[in-house]
Amino acid sequence: MEKLSPKLIALDLDDTLLNKETQIPEENVKALQKCAEKGIYVVLCSGRAEEGILPFVRKLDIAGKQAGRFLIAINGCSVFDLHLRQQIFKRTVDADVLLRADELAGEDGLDTEVYSPDTIFYGKETKWTRLDVDLCHVKGEVVEDYRNFLTKGFPKMLIPGEPERVAVLQEKLKKEFGSRAVVFTSKPFFLELLPPDCGKGEAIEFLCSHLGFSIEETMCFGDSMNDESMIRKCGMGVAMCNGLDYIKQAADYVTEFDNNSGGVGKFLEKYVL
Repeated sequence: MEKLSPKLIALDLDDTLLNKETQIPEENVKALQKCAEKGIYVVLCSGRAEEGILPFVRKLDIAGKQAGRFLIAINGCSVFDLHLRQQIFKRTVDADVLLRADELAGEDGLDTEVYSPDTIFYGKETKWTRLDVDLCHVKGEVVEDYRNFLTKGFPKMLIPGEPERVAVLQEKLKKEFGSRAVVFTSKPFFLELLPPDCGKGEAIEFLCSHLGFSIEETMCFGDSMNDESMIRKCGMGVAMCNGLDYIKQAADYVTEFDNNSGGVGKFLEKYVL
């Protein structure tokens, strides 16, 4: 296969760029630094809030370059310019949708959380909220009047719980909201609620327009359902070999090595650099 020439590379974090220790393998770091040196935009693209992505930005050590100045957070609800230190794109879920989702979750014995750029908020702390805070490496905060707090509107609601209960609630929320919200599981125990027409792919489309080139000229790497929109929209969608079969079938390419073996870096070295 001849070399590919993306102008932008978007990268999911968990189970894609990161290994099972939630670290970036050195093969990945070196390959992405080479891409940035060539002027290819390298954009971390995660369900995490901005604050939870920054440690990995620092590890890549390319944020000072034009090619490393952007990140996409909260599954596409936010595009952040690190040079300007501000969001240049933001989407939020309507307050009435958040309130109704919280009500339906409560009926099924599940609790909800909402995200800001640096904090996860919830009505009470549980083993599930602690798990999410630990995974995302951001602050967690209990809000006394949580229902009233939801009326502000937020970019993302997450409903964690046992996979069987989450799956039942997912169908209820999809039926309830239809096109008013995007509902999906990022992990079997994490149900997410996002604004309509919002996802990693849509955020990449915005960034491409902002930078003046087509999404057909971009590459992305992902493994799970929250990566589907970018895998389908990017001109060069790459699924991790450890990813879901559904995502691998939707992708243009599949890595030869998994996330624990520097699969991203090895793919880039072979097909881009």
